[in-house]
Amino acid sequence: MKVQYINPFLKATTGLFKDYLGMEINAEKPYVNEKPNKLGDVSAIIGLAGETAGAVVLSFSHDSAIAIVSKFAQKKYAALGSEVIDGVGELVNIIAGNAKKDLNEFRIMISLPGVVTGSDYRIHWPEGIPVVCIPFSSNLGDFSVNVSMRDIL
Repeated sequence: MKVQYINPFLKATTGLFKDYLGMEINAEKPYVNEKPNKLGDVSAIIGLAGETAGAVVLSFSHDSAIAIVSKFAQKKYAALGSEVIDGVGELVNIIAGNAKKDLNEFRIMISLPGVVTGSDYRIHWPEGIPVVCIPFSSNLGDFSVNVSMRDIL
């Protein structure tokens, strides 16, 4: 997977938290996720299609999802209900949409987001392509953005 695919997601994620939530977050060093189906309790997925295809997954712990979506929605949530799940989907949608701007040369289209919860789910990543994990830390909890992309043409 090309390194140039990762920076737009890093930039889009830090921009989202700064612009929409008024927060600074810390990006840790990206790494190849050897266990890409062992993610957090709440994961939002967006598929990418076009000249480059793949997937982006934003993943949180249960508590981080509630805290971060509460800040995003400016409303206090106490449980992982439909509002929090919808908020997690909207966060990955904003990240993918903003990253797409920096990936224009690849003519990428993004799908609608889907959100999965629990500890026993499986993401169908592009076959044979590494999944790069960008871990983030914040005062509301840790989370990660996982990216796997491959050229089609």
